[in-house]
Amino acid sequence: MILLPIFVTGLLSFALAFPQRKSLMSIQERRDRAPDGYTRNVITPADHILQLHIALVQNDSKGPEDKLYSVSTPGSPDYGRHLSKEQVEAFVAPKPESISAVHSWLSSHAISAEAISPAGNWLSINITVDQANAFLDAEFSTFTHQTTGKQAVRTLSYSVPADLKAHLSFVHPTVASPIESVGSPVVVSKSKKQATLTSSSPAADYICAEEFTSTCAQDMYGIPATTAKQTSNRIAISGFGDQWASQSDVQIFAGIYHPDLYNATFSVELVDGGINNQDSPGDEAAFLLNSCPSVRTTKTASTDSDILNTLLNEDDTPNILTTSYSFDEPDLPFSIANALCNAYAQLGARGTGDGGVGGGASGTDCTTFVPTFPSTCPFVTSVGGTDIFDSETGAAFSGGGFSNIFPIPSYQAADVASYLKSVVNANNGLFNVSGRAFPDISARATSYQIIVDSLFALLNDELISAGATRVFGSADLCEQESINGYYDWNESRMRDEWLQ
Repeated sequence: MILLPIFVTGLLSFALAFPQRKSLMSIQERRDRAPDGYTRNVITPADHILQLHIALVQNDSKGPEDKLYSVSTPGSPDYGRHLSKEQVEAFVAPKPESISAVHSWLSSHAISAEAISPAGNWLSINITVDQANAFLDAEFSTFTHQTTGKQAVRTLSYSVPADLKAHLSFVHPTVASPIESVGSPVVVSKSKKQATLTSSSPAADYICAEEFTSTCAQDMYGIPATTAKQTSNRIAISGFGDQWASQSDVQIFAGIYHPDLYNATFSVELVDGGINNQDSPGDEAAFLLNSCPSVRTTKTASTDSDILNTLLNEDDTPNILTTSYSFDEPDLPFSIANALCNAYAQLGARGTGDGGVGGGASGTDCTTFVPTFPSTCPFVTSVGGTDIFDSETGAAFSGGGFSNIFPIPSYQAADVASYLKSVVNANNGLFNVSGRAFPDISARATSYQIIVDSLFALLNDELISAGATRVFGSADLCEQESINGYYDWNESRMRDEWLQ
């Protein structure tokens, strides 16, 4: 990390500058009430230390998006020609005048900042609650979750000098919902947790209905029983919310289903204070990791969105970033969702494919469909779930719908329009028909092992073997007519009782 020098002004100039800034303050973000499930009931001590991240306005935030579509669309002159780390950074780096303006504001309050992104568009500061309240014209308080009792310090609004509006995008965490309320596990079938590892029998209906093994997946989806061989073919698996991958669980899985890979290992990179607790590993991380033991895998444990900045800071990014966690869109301010989605576009432009989750339900009582992020980001491949009845159908617990933040991307506009015209939907009016539709693809999600990330890894392995560069860097590649390795299903059993 690079420490940015912030010089403290003289006492007299500071005393004069502060009231001047105060009189020109303008509200940057606000929310009308406490985050869902939280109550504001504790006064935070004035000397409590906050770590705040400041997002500066990027030089050309749309540049990585345009390049992503160009490099990942078959037939494009730039297809497969992913950008370098330096090329992406040139797009998202803030302008010199933005850096100067924000630094000047911070120095007027005797605050030093540290760059935490390779392009310098993210700064980190450590200040007391008293300082934060003063220079952000805020009222930070402690919010307590009514069910878990977990606490987080947030404010319902904050302000910045009006003349910084063109230079500063937002400050985080301020008005965003605490991570405990948005990073909840995806709703899953109980049979997933009850599935037992008992045999490696050939795929058969009576076996695969109870235990969807890798052999069943190969049989059902026509996946070759091929082991990945390219050492440059890497998957990064994000871990949040006390979810850690277990080396012993991976060996148990490999011993039953892939004895030749029993000694496969993975590396762990800790980000933003993340830990690696092997005594209490999590189910979600283990399911993800067990799906791809034949690929050189990086397991990244993190407690915040810094995982994206960490990957962007690497000269050689992994081919795939996969995650099994979701956030309800209403819990994320537009600024945060947009910044995270732009970061996914930056990774995609460099050749990292991002796999989002299918999503879950936001409670059991609602009057509108609640979309989930990052599935709604158009630069990730959102994966939904299916179930087996008489045939493969959309699973009852699978997420799906339309974003209220991101518009329909060009790569799915025609298909979405055709779908909306072909169905008679009793739920019209409960979702945004002009929003980005998700999921992009779906796979078996009952009594199962997660397979989509490893399927893309196998595709990448074949392409790397053939001398091709990284592909499958965004969802639009899966939508091209030239890709024939999928089929459509139209029936879904997603639970209507969520609306009752």
